[in-house]
Amino acid sequence: MRHAGYGTRYLKERGGWWHYQRRVPAHFTYVDERGLIQIALRTQSLELAMMRRDALAEADAALWNARALEFVGGDSQLSVWKAADHRYRAAVSRALSQGFVYRPVEEIAALPDIEEIVARLKATDLGKAPSEAKAEALLGGVPEPVDKTTVSEAFELYVSKIAFDDQYNKSEAQRNAWEKTKRTSIDYFIEQVGDIPLTDITREIATQYRDRWQTRMLPQKDGSKLVTPNTANRHIGNMRSLYQRYFKYRGQSDIDDPFKGFFFAGKSRVKRASFSDEFVQTRFLVPGLFDELRLELRVIIYLLIETGARLSEVVNLRPQDIRLDHEVPHIHIRAEQNRELKTDDSEREIPLVGAALPAMRLCPNGFGHYYDRSTLVSANLMKAFKQRDLLPSKDHVIYSLRHSFEDRMLEGGLDYGLRCALMGHKNNRPEYGQGGSLTYRREQLERIAHPFDAEMFG
Repeated sequence: MRHAGYGTRYLKERGGWWHYQRRVPAHFTYVDERGLIQIALRTQSLELAMMRRDALAEADAALWNARALEFVGGDSQLSVWKAADHRYRAAVSRALSQGFVYRPVEEIAALPDIEEIVARLKATDLGKAPSEAKAEALLGGVPEPVDKTTVSEAFELYVSKIAFDDQYNKSEAQRNAWEKTKRTSIDYFIEQVGDIPLTDITREIATQYRDRWQTRMLPQKDGSKLVTPNTANRHIGNMRSLYQRYFKYRGQSDIDDPFKGFFFAGKSRVKRASFSDEFVQTRFLVPGLFDELRLELRVIIYLLIETGARLSEVVNLRPQDIRLDHEVPHIHIRAEQNRELKTDDSEREIPLVGAALPAMRLCPNGFGHYYDRSTLVSANLMKAFKQRDLLPSKDHVIYSLRHSFEDRMLEGGLDYGLRCALMGHKNNRPEYGQGGSLTYRREQLERIAHPFDAEMFG
């Protein structure tokens, strides 16, 4: 039989009989004044003594944790539940060590077998002064805890501990964006259902929540904007993730998921706006147009036009990833310890052609002022574009420059695999190489590079 790895630790033999003996750990003496713990195990069998020792050791550990949590206190329901759970597990283990199954006091009082009741009373050292913990364990004085941790409390734990791995390689801005997206979903649920305990979310409640999203996907009488299936799935999925991962963190892997199977299969029709080549050449690549902007912003605009990179990828280029002295000047987009890329396929090298090359030479060390501040750059550029009437429709945004680059490669006849490699997209066709050498990539991009006036960089 396997035991908790203690060997004969905490066991002491006296006249052929085994005892459980240990000192209260120094870091728990403030919640347990027993000092030296000595309990007769009432057996001469080492095997049975080890089993009872294991139960008592587990009971003491749970009791200390419960008292420590109660001593520290805490406003959250989770803290209260954890303390109650530790105390309950301590009672269960201590009863087992005495040869009894833990039963709540109401169940003990209703036992038809009076002999078990008497045996439990005797085991508490009736007539002496039994310890509170021993009396609770044998006479059922600890109610089974019910976790009343609310949705909002569970989410705070999710952000701080449960989803630690999800955030580990993100930058501060990426973590903030990640949390904002998740929090929005949680707030929607609380707004619709209430900040109820997670254990109170039934299949009926989850179904009602799902049906509310379905209603928002249908035409509204007030003409308000319809919710897309992707949006509804994301918000329901974030609640599903919180529910599943919270109980997994708590050690409950067999709990039924009330959100199971909820998914809208409809496809979202999203308008994909891009700038025409003529618009870019006659409206963007105009000498002096952006002279009032900060130098870094001007350079970023030209890089977006001629590399097709995402705004966040350009803004967060590091000096070592800007390779102007290379035989083929290029930028290397890659992840770092504290910054993730959108996908694994996003890592790539893009030759600098057209206006991007002289622009990059103006900021050879990147954009330190805007590092990890993509949101600020986006806001500044949108303001600049609006002021200069550079947004032909309400569907045009900064990202439209990336769409324009992709369209230009397609219309220019560039190979599909090369287009995927330069855009950082997954290539669904069989891979044969890495999308061509830098020299080959430059030659292909030079075919579609926009002509520009050197005065823009004079």
